[in-house]
Amino acid sequence: MASRLFPRPSSLLNSVRLRSPGPFIAHHTTFRMSSSSVPLKYEWLVVVPDKPGVKAKRLEVRPTHFADLKPKFDAGIYKMGGALLDEVPEDESDPSSFKFSGSTLVCIAETREEVLEHLKNDIYTKTGVWDLDNVQIWPFKCAFRAP
Repeated sequence: MASRLFPRPSSLLNSVRLRSPGPFIAHHTTFRMSSSSVPLKYEWLVVVPDKPGVKAKRLEVRPTHFADLKPKFDAGIYKMGGALLDEVPEDESDPSSFKFSGSTLVCIAETREEVLEHLKNDIYTKTGVWDLDNVQIWPFKCAFRAP
């Protein structure tokens, strides 16, 4: 599926450069594309808060939310994601004990609007869990990443 998201390496000029941000060393691949190539996809860091008083609804639709995420994760649209919590839970195995405050994710897209469309189609938005009026979406350049 990655071939749909990024141009094939054979059509690109690849170069690798090293950058040292503090104690970390990150390896970056820079792709130079011709003007006739596919539009550039970029990573976007998303923080979307929950609306007040929606914990019961979040827990109710959570299985559907996860099921709907799988195809997007498998296609490489979502790189990672998870719940934002107000505090460390005492019982990791019981989501009903979590104090949710929202969600965060990294999405691959051409534009902020494309990211917003993914969010609008999520069951958390459709059922009133996520507060899209206060979503924060930033272009994201990862400095380091675990394999």
